[in-house]
Amino acid sequence: MIWEQKTITLKSRGRGFHIVTDEITSQLAELKNITTGIAHIFIKHTSASLTINENADPDVRVDMETHFNHMVPEDESYYRHTLEGPDDMTSHIKSSLLGSSVFVPITDGKFNVGTWQGIFLCEHRNSPHHRKVVVTLFGTNEKK
Repeated sequence: MIWEQKTITLKSRGRGFHIVTDEITSQLAELKNITTGIAHIFIKHTSASLTINENADPDVRVDMETHFNHMVPEDESYYRHTLEGPDDMTSHIKSSLLGSSVFVPITDGKFNVGTWQGIFLCEHRNSPHHRKVVVTLFGTNEKK
């Protein structure tokens, strides 16, 4: 069995839903050694999240951002945790709703996602931030 773990710093992005599949895989040379396995990708932040969704139509990312801003609006009087601005508490709520990690199957040295799927960095803060993800790879390199 193969176990690998690596921390990757994603490039700084502003608020929104950003496809980061290629950015992550380009920094995982170890991926090619796994024929069958699982990747666990965990974001080390409480105001950003990860999800898997459609990677073809950019409107999906715009609609996701619009929906979450409608569902969790800023500048509400009931938020108490606003020390870092009106996007402070709302970012934590959105992060909890979407989650801090995703699992992706690995087949023959590549992420085995659907044709229209990609890994999204969901940046909930108004200002750009560098985000770190920890990728844990587990699998085998035995040929079938």
